[in-house]
Amino acid sequence: MTTNLPVITEIIPMVLQMPPAIAMTDDQFYEFCQINRDFRIERNAAGELMIMSPTGSETDERNFNVIVQLGIWTKQDGTGVGFGSSGGFTLPNGAVRSPDAAWIKRTRWETISPELRKKFAPICPEFVIELRSESDNLRILQDKMQEYIDNGTELGWLIDRKQRQVFIYRPNIAVEVLDNLKNLSGEQLLPGFVLDLSQIW
Repeated sequence: MTTNLPVITEIIPMVLQMPPAIAMTDDQFYEFCQINRDFRIERNAAGELMIMSPTGSETDERNFNVIVQLGIWTKQDGTGVGFGSSGGFTLPNGAVRSPDAAWIKRTRWETISPELRKKFAPICPEFVIELRSESDNLRILQDKMQEYIDNGTELGWLIDRKQRQVFIYRPNIAVEVLDNLKNLSGEQLLPGFVLDLSQIW
């Protein structure tokens, strides 16, 4: 008996190029994202819009585990603030990105006005996590991780569930690739934070 299983293919985000004459301001882009809440929308440094469909339920459940673990540590540590996948940040290069999870030192976060915090805050998180689903294009995620590092991120984890690999990004250091880890340490940036990967794989 032959069973036809669905083939999962990698999904490339839809890219919309905007002519300079109708390029959106930061406020207009924020409003555009609010009107189109059913999509995950980012903007790259060139002003192009990257439109992605929502993740599948399984990937979102794994991402929830990541956020919960980071959230518990963040509350206990008290030196920073944590964010989930719906939070967008305007990076120094002008891109607006939404990592699956992020952490920012409280002292930096509090320098941003309450008004700007309500939108896509002009700040690059010190720590970011991206979780690759089976349909995500790895090259696109790797480029996104490098962009975070180039804009000020101090530690980044790209967790590839498809290959059971973790890509660790740090400034001025070659990307470290590790296989089949049981847990990940937050190193000196997040002292005491350990991500249990058994809940993620």
